[in-house]
Amino acid sequence: MGDYPGIYAVNRQVILCGGDVISVCKAFGILRTAGRSFSNELIFGRDNMRVLIADQFEESGREGLALLGCDVVYQPKLKDQTLLEEMQKLKPDILVVRSAKVNAAMLAVEPLKLVVRAGAGYNTIDVSTASKHGIFVSNCPGKNSIAVAELTFALILALDRRIVDNVVALRAGKWNKSEFSRARGLHGRRLGLIGTGQIAQEVIIRAKAFGMPVAAWSRSLNAQQAGEMGITYVSSPIKLAACSDIVSVHIALAEETHGLIGAEFFAALHPGAYFINTSRGEIVDQTALELAMREKGLLVGLDVYAGEPSSGTDQFDTPVAKQPGFCGTHHIGGSTEQAQEAIAAETVRIIKTFIESGEVPNAVNLARRTPATCVLAVRHYDRPGVLASVLGAISMSRINVQEMENVIFEGAEAAIAQIHLEREPPAHMLEELLKGNKDILEMNVIPVRNAG
Repeated sequence: MGDYPGIYAVNRQVILCGGDVISVCKAFGILRTAGRSFSNELIFGRDNMRVLIADQFEESGREGLALLGCDVVYQPKLKDQTLLEEMQKLKPDILVVRSAKVNAAMLAVEPLKLVVRAGAGYNTIDVSTASKHGIFVSNCPGKNSIAVAELTFALILALDRRIVDNVVALRAGKWNKSEFSRARGLHGRRLGLIGTGQIAQEVIIRAKAFGMPVAAWSRSLNAQQAGEMGITYVSSPIKLAACSDIVSVHIALAEETHGLIGAEFFAALHPGAYFINTSRGEIVDQTALELAMREKGLLVGLDVYAGEPSSGTDQFDTPVAKQPGFCGTHHIGGSTEQAQEAIAAETVRIIKTFIESGEVPNAVNLARRTPATCVLAVRHYDRPGVLASVLGAISMSRINVQEMENVIFEGAEAAIAQIHLEREPPAHMLEELLKGNKDILEMNVIPVRNAG
């Protein structure tokens, strides 16, 4: 949009590099077009949003998107090069994925604006590149929490009662009650949780039903919060390992959690302890885990693996699965009908909100802190062109706008705009604006605390 910092036009679309789209559009007097929604008319450039769904997705969700007027393309087996080629052909506005990896080349396909991970984790999406392109990345946290918690206990029980070995023996025509009668039981066993998010909280509920005392470590947890949850706070993963009979991992994969569970952690576990991971395989040092299984007799239940296939079917060979005391599933923690229906509904809600308002629920790549050093508060009459003149003056002073919000008072006569700037505007600019525009009532510059 000419000299206005932070705003530019591409193929007649207005794109905002930071801040509130609607507020800026109000400033230019281009928010509404009669009979058509703001989002379809202004941002998206075509009447129907094209949504490419590249993984398995519930029919109820596909129908919900169609009811929104979306052009829904459902191709659940796309991945890697075939996904890229289909994106280049279809040019979707929105991409919905579950296990398919979304790389930089895919994110370069215009006019992609939003990637929705139909699940909780989003480590399969190149979030950094998405941010550089101004593409929203969103997820559906908590919608599969109960399903994953249920599988967590399925793995614990399978290890404790050796259910897999029981089934194998029966299928081989063998009866061995003497061997399989030896189980430790769960009542009174100490359960340690790495992480206390929504999935872990569902695990806590079920652990209490089994009569298991629970301790936990999380970067955000403290003793008071733990007490309110009815569990014990432990100050480090190593200390948690040392005081637990069973440890279950429930944290997201991030740079700081990659390889968090390693040799020192496994050394602290008691011989024969149970270790469960239904979060992400890369959180655990696989070599250290395999060694601990051999040397300490750990019993291990896994639903996730480092380097696991991204497709629904493939060849996969992991050394951990060959060790005695292993029980595993195929990354199916969130794959219940109940969970998938909830995820589909949340995906539809995210896309509906985006279409209708330009906002994205659960966006994971919005800046927590911008380079703004001050806020220019502009109290003004709600008239066309007021904020356009302010933004024009800011642009002429070569100051970049980081964020802005325009709040309308009741009655729609007056408003206040809060414009976050990378540096303080010169006094003469403010004086000229006040003198030259009778609809500007007051302007104040407020320093941003902890700027930068």
